[in-house]
Amino acid sequence: METYESFLSRALPDPRVLGLVLSGSQAREGTATARSDHDVYLIAADGAPFEPRRDALVDLVVMTLGEFRAHALPGSGTEWNRYAFTHAQVLKDAGGIASLVAAKGTLTPDEAFAIGREALGALLNSVYRCMKNARDGNRLGVLLDGSEAVPAFLSHLFALHGRVRPYNKYLEWELRHHPLDGWPAGDLLPRLESALSPDAPTALRGLLNDLEPHARAAGHGPELDSWGDDLPFMLSTS
Repeated sequence: METYESFLSRALPDPRVLGLVLSGSQAREGTATARSDHDVYLIAADGAPFEPRRDALVDLVVMTLGEFRAHALPGSGTEWNRYAFTHAQVLKDAGGIASLVAAKGTLTPDEAFAIGREALGALLNSVYRCMKNARDGNRLGVLLDGSEAVPAFLSHLFALHGRVRPYNKYLEWELRHHPLDGWPAGDLLPRLESALSPDAPTALRGLLNDLEPHARAAGHGPELDSWGDDLPFMLSTS
């Protein structure tokens, strides 16, 4: 099995390799373990002698430049993979690869608004259902809707900051190493855990109350107000 170092010694000088991007735990300081492989994207010209591989040492994805341009961006069908390029390390750039990685790893204002609006709608829907389940004594419903509300909350919160929501594996690392303004990790992380517990209605109400002014400031007031009299039901602490 070829080692990562041996692979790099072949790929870096090859003129048919336009770019090499290291992602995953090996690219994020302090997150790699003894079992972490090297997640690498190889952007190749036609005929480059590299095949995808996935083993204990290297997880190699091979793409053409055209495929890489669209990958992980809206409408690509691979939007789920966008955080792979946040904090990624560009090991070789012979075709504008660094600028493409930078574009994938952050959100434009238009992207942030669209993602934030969609995530806010999902958040409000899950919070509303969670509150109704709590009112009706449906414990399992509370837990399930709380678990759906948390990802939507995080997607909206990161979008408000123009950032891609991290994978769950890296959430704590992201919040501690790249804090969100006004949302310190030491405060937010326990509140998220509470939102995944039987105390979800109280935790989600608190998060939503704190989020509301920021959402309105970002232009999402119409999404909030579309809930009419149900919005006070979600926000009220009485």
